[in-house]
Parts: sequence; structure tokens; C-alpha cells
Amino acid sequence: MTGSPQHEHVNLDASERKRLIILVCTILAFAVMNGTMFNVAIPDIAASFNLSPSEVSWVLTGYILVFAIGSLMYGKLADIYPIKTLFTVGISIFSLGAFIGFLSPNYPTLLAARILQAVGGATIPALAFIVPIRFLPKEKGRVFGLISSTVAFASGVGPIIGGVVGGTLNWRFLFLFSVATALAIPLFRKWLPDEERREGSIDLPGALLMAISVASLLFYITTFLWYLLVIFIVFFFLFLWRTFTIMHPFIDPVILKNTKYTVTVLTSFLGTSALFGLIFVIPIMLRELNGLSTLNIGLVLFPGAMAAGLIGQAGGKIIEQKGPTFVVKVALLLIAGGSFFISTFSGFNPWVIVPCLLIAYLGFPLIQSSTADLLSSILPDNQNGVGMGVFNLLNFLAGAFSSAIFGRLLDMKNVAFTMNPLSRTGDNLIYSNLYLGLTLIALIAFSVFTLKFMSKREKALSESSVYRNEQL
Repeated sequence: MTGSPQHEHVNLDASERKRLIILVCTILAFAVMNGTMFNVAIPDIAASFNLSPSEVSWVLTGYILVFAIGSLMYGKLADIYPIKTLFTVGISIFSLGAFIGFLSPNYPTLLAARILQAVGGATIPALAFIVPIRFLPKEKGRVFGLISSTVAFASGVGPIIGGVVGGTLNWRFLFLFSVATALAIPLFRKWLPDEERREGSIDLPGALLMAISVASLLFYITTFLWYLLVIFIVFFFLFLWRTFTIMHPFIDPVILKNTKYTVTVLTSFLGTSALFGLIFVIPIMLRELNGLSTLNIGLVLFPGAMAAGLIGQAGGKIIEQKGPTFVVKVALLLIAGGSFFISTFSGFNPWVIVPCLLIAYLGFPLIQSSTADLLSSILPDNQNGVGMGVFNLLNFLAGAFSSAIFGRLLDMKNVAFTMNPLSRTGDNLIYSNLYLGLTLIALIAFSVFTLKFMSKREKALSESSVYRNEQL
């Protein structure tokens, strides 16, 4: 395997660096809010088009699916095409999809608009992490911290904006925030340095095979049509065959031979699946069991999301003091604990759910920052690009899988048994059982991770510190 192409760093003065950082963080905030705002609007969208939970889940699932594959694709495209060009094309498509979504007269049009948004929006997080490496190499650590803080802040603000706008106006107006991102295009054209197109190629057939296999699996989960399972198996094996037989596949299998890398991304996948499942189910539960409006659902989500934003800013310092493996374990226990409390108190006054949700939300930034930090020390330089790409891809897919699976499970009616002996009985049983399932997922991730990293932890952290010092 060869390393990624080398890029000449561009020298920018202080004012140019500052305005570029502000621009990247601002556009990233809009992209993050585009996802979190729609979480609280899911019940209203379902009511507008008379959709079942499994059908409406595709408003999130379809977006995340395309977004996930696109984020890896754009990362590879950035090695060939100028970042300025990719941002221009991506934001244009993102804004167009949002405008169509605002006007959508029916569910198929809405779903198509969300997918179009994902095709363009995937450029934003993918390139936001490349801009510091390419144009701000001497201060990339600080910029990465600002980017992480932006994601945390936007995640916290998104639900409350979604609740206010959706509750006072209509869920359609949420799309206007994304339409506004088109205003950033001329700024990117002016402030991003010029680059030459470089030699390279993308395994488009491999990307297509992967997209079809993942999409067919998700459709099977929501419909249980047998032929979709067959399609998944066929295309997945075709994807594997191509991956192991061509020189430069869409995903290089070499990194999977590193067991610490594999366990870490699996841990992140399971933890993120639990979190996305929690976030997807909460608005539906609060609407059905407590009759909350979209605005009040946003208010219930807001404290936990804002707490996640605040701790996200301190996450880097915690990792430096305690080490990434410690923080990964704490994050998984927070997710498990919060999910268990929600399982226990589902059906109670919604404000009882607020502190439970806050506990689970605290695990969100910690699991992301700590696993990313750990992966950066596990992988050598020539594998960091594809390794982080697969990491991001699996995290996005975790959201797609959990939304599809739990949307399907919510279609079940007349659940008469409880898995949590501390839970009250009644209409809340389906939600109590689902959240106990999320608890188990987080505990499984904790167990797998602990078994892999329980021995020689000090040696691993020491080697990581030496490796980083050598790179500096």
C-alpha cells in the first residue's frame, strides 16, 4: 500500500488563517444542525404524510446512509481535486436539496431532497478535517479542537432550534437553514488557496457495490422482504471480491489486520449505534407517551445536548490527563447508564427523563474524541487517512442501522412483557425494552474493548506518546 499523495503546504498570514477557520467552523455548524434539528421534527413529519415509525426513519436513515459513503468518497476526492472546487459543488447540491425539501409536496419528494442534501452535505465534515492538514499544518491541533467544539455546540443548539422553528412555524422551515449555506460559496472561492488537480483515481465500482449492499440490508431490516437479503448477500460478496482483488480498492483491507484498530472501530460503532438509537426513539416516545409538542420535545433534549457540547470542549484535556482508553470506557458506561435510567423511567413525567438523557448524552463527545485519538496513535502515517475514513464511515452507518432497526421494532404493538424489572407496566413497555437493549449494546462494547486493552495499558500510552513526539 502506498501513502497518500503529498501536498505542498500554503503559507497564509494570521488574518487569512483566522477567517478561514471561522468560515469552516460556521459551515460545519450548519451541517451538524441540519441533522439534529430534524430529530425533534420526526413526529411532525410522520403526521404530515401519515407515516409509520419505520417509514419516517428513512428521513434520517437515508440521509445518514448517503452521507456516510459520501464522507469517505470526498476524503479520497480531496487527494485529486482542489478543496475549493469540492466545497463549491458540495454546498451547491446541499442547498438545492434543502430548497426542494422546503417545497416537497409528498414523502417521496421529501426523501429525495434529503438524499440530495446528503450527497452535497457530505463534503462539509469530510473537508473540514482536511483543511487544517492542508492549509494550517502548524496549528492543526488547535483547529481540530475548535472543530470538535463547533460540532458539540451545534449538536446542542440544533434540537432547541428544531423545536422552536418546528413548533412555532412548521418543520419545512428547518430546510431554510441549509439553503442559507449557499452564501458561503463565494467566501470559499475567495479565501481558500488555489490548488492544481492531481493524478489519482477513485474505485467507483467498489463504492457502488458497497452502497447497494448497505442500502439493501437497511431496506431488508425495515421490510423483511427476502429478496432484499439476497441482494445484500450477493453485492456484499461482490464488494469483498473487488476489495481483495484490485490494486486500490474503495476500502483498503490492510488496516483490518490491526486488531487494536478493528476492536476500536467496533467499539465506536456499537457505542454510536446505541446513541443514535436513543436519539431517534426519544422524540417518538415523548410524543406517544407524554403528548409533548415539538417545542417541548426540543426542550427535553436541550440540556443533555448542551452538556455534551460543554464537555466536548474539555474532552481533549481529559484524554491528555487520563488517556484515551480510560475515556472510551467512561463514555460507554455513561451511555449504558443513561439508557438504563430511561428504560426504568419511561412513561414517567417527561422532565424525569431530562437528567437520564443528560447522562447518556455526555458519552457522545467522549466516545468520538477518545476513539479518534486512540486510532491516530494505533495507525502509522500512511494508513491514517483511510483508517479515519473507515472510522467515520462506520460511525455514520451506525446511525443508519440503529434508526432503521429501532424504527422497525417500534412498529411492534401490544408488547406484554418487560425486560427491565424496575420499569412500570403499560404502553411504555416497548420503549423500556428498547432502551434496555441499548444498555446491553453499550455494555457489550465496553466488555469487548476492555478485554482488548486491559493489559499493557501503560505501555500502549507510553508508546503513543513516544510516537507522537517522534512525529513532531
